[in-house]
Amino acid sequence: MRNLRHLLPSAGSLIVFEAAGRLSSFTAAGRELGMTQAAVSYAVRGLEEQLGAKLFQRRHRQVILTEAGERFHADVSLGLSHIRKSAEDLRLQATGGHVTLAASTAFGSFWMMPRLQQFRDELPGVDLRIQTADRDLDIIAEGIPLGVRGGVPRDWPDYHSLSLSDEEIFPVAGPNYLAKFGLPKTVEELATHRLIHLEEPYREAPNWDEWFASAGTSLRNAERGLRINDYALVIQAVMEGQGISLGWRHLVERLVASGLLVPVTDHVLRTGIGFYVIWPKNRELSDNARKVRDWLVAQA
Repeated sequence: MRNLRHLLPSAGSLIVFEAAGRLSSFTAAGRELGMTQAAVSYAVRGLEEQLGAKLFQRRHRQVILTEAGERFHADVSLGLSHIRKSAEDLRLQATGGHVTLAASTAFGSFWMMPRLQQFRDELPGVDLRIQTADRDLDIIAEGIPLGVRGGVPRDWPDYHSLSLSDEEIFPVAGPNYLAKFGLPKTVEELATHRLIHLEEPYREAPNWDEWFASAGTSLRNAERGLRINDYALVIQAVMEGQGISLGWRHLVERLVASGLLVPVTDHVLRTGIGFYVIWPKNRELSDNARKVRDWLVAQA
């Protein structure tokens, strides 16, 4: 290790070099690092002497990386990024920190929000942050410990997973709609009603055609009805009496129990896939993240 200590530049000089190269300015680098422009220039000059290579072309009010400087800067930036990420992971594991859960807007709205007070009561020391997105996030790249994802675990080889719910789908309507138009008595009669279609832009989701096919019939006039690309808005439209939509059991069961939604027909589409809490295989969960994971699974 003595050889490495003599061969490698100091961490401080590398940090100064990274900032100066990224900002193309010794003055801006000094401002970011709380140093004078002269101190930044001195550190860079010392690094160049140690390496025996010119890293910057000095110009009026600007510095530009040389070809050698660009290659070295790419390696230094990557190395410092890895060190910073590892340090952040260790710090979070040591201190607990907050726990981020990545999920769809629908899961956050209809599954997580009704349970938040229970979560706070049962895990009062955990700072949970829910990050929603219109597509499944790469939680490894984003540095997020936990996510909720629909599908089958074999499609996620880089993740551990635990089941939250099977995918079960049935039609739901609001009381106001049913009071005005009546409850369909058969699947065939349902096809004549105002149907609200979810046009999911990124995540695959069964549609009305698939639901009717699973019931042994087909949907006529499939183009009729309101089309929305956000499930939270679909359910809002249903509750306001705009029509009938497909309901995912794990998302709508509390709304059904409260009377805000009413199941329509007895047929349920079971797709054979499920919804899971996932976490990366390449890093350990913090104690708080494990508590959140276990709490989610206990609600299933």
